[in-house]
Amino acid sequence: MKILTIQNRMGIGDMIIFLPFIEAIAKKFDTKVDLLVKENSKASEYLKNNKYIKNIIILDRNTKNKKGEHDGIIGTFKLIYHLRKFKFDKVFIFNSSLRYNLIARFSSIKEIHQYPLYQKKNQHIIQAAQNFLKNQINLDVDSNPNITIDEQILKSNKIKNFSSEYKSILLGIGGSGETKRIPSEIFLKFMELCGEENKYKFYLATGNSNSEQKILKEILNSKFKPRCISLDHLNISETLPYIKNCNIAICNDSSFSHLSAALGLPTIVLMADTPLIYGSYSPKMFPIIPDGLDYVTHNSKAKHQINPNKIFKKFKSIID
Repeated sequence: MKILTIQNRMGIGDMIIFLPFIEAIAKKFDTKVDLLVKENSKASEYLKNNKYIKNIIILDRNTKNKKGEHDGIIGTFKLIYHLRKFKFDKVFIFNSSLRYNLIARFSSIKEIHQYPLYQKKNQHIIQAAQNFLKNQINLDVDSNPNITIDEQILKSNKIKNFSSEYKSILLGIGGSGETKRIPSEIFLKFMELCGEENKYKFYLATGNSNSEQKILKEILNSKFKPRCISLDHLNISETLPYIKNCNIAICNDSSFSHLSAALGLPTIVLMADTPLIYGSYSPKMFPIIPDGLDYVTHNSKAKHQINPNKIFKKFKSIID
């Protein structure tokens, strides 16, 4: 039996959120499934050891710098032609788009399971997926993603600077959106609260955009530089073992918060400008919301209201 799953949302976080549901399908039918996903999900970098996924097929649509190969009518037929080669028996479509329904039909996939059509508005990212699998194949699925890493990589000599003599803290200081990136002074204040002694080391995870690098440099230019290890020169797959070897993570609402929680780390998520569900869907996540707000959502724009004392208090309650 050949099964295709389609997850067309953008980004690493969304892909990780949907991972338990994709794996549940594979377990249900006792077969590996294929995954159709966008390139910016970076799925191949953290799912290559996943025992439930056979092939990762790239959906080339609406990339940042160019029109994708699968955009438009011609692109749709290119995608159909490609999918037909696999001769899938079933497809599970994690969206309400008529486009993907038609693609599945023209790809000669006989059994199509999909979200109710035209119901994208106000769709809860977790509940919609849970209801989908419950209604379609009577599956109850918990929202608790898990990423595995090869044990040899974890113990490799390349993964240095870890010792039982201190606690290793991942600081996810990067993020795709300006309004989600917490200012460096808040991270520095947290580091100050940790004390002067070499009880902790900080692993700084960020991207290479100018604004992300600015935050990184501000932290590295501080007195804490000797206790900091920067990970910005590594790709996602190279970063995973470092994250896994840390004791705890403190991250913006970014790819690093999703990755660290899925790797099993207790992860404090600093929620400044997105719905709380993105920082609380996993039992490994502990969200911090800005001072003065009862909840956080899109356009809260409250990154300066994240309280480092709250971060430290939550950190101590977990690490101790």
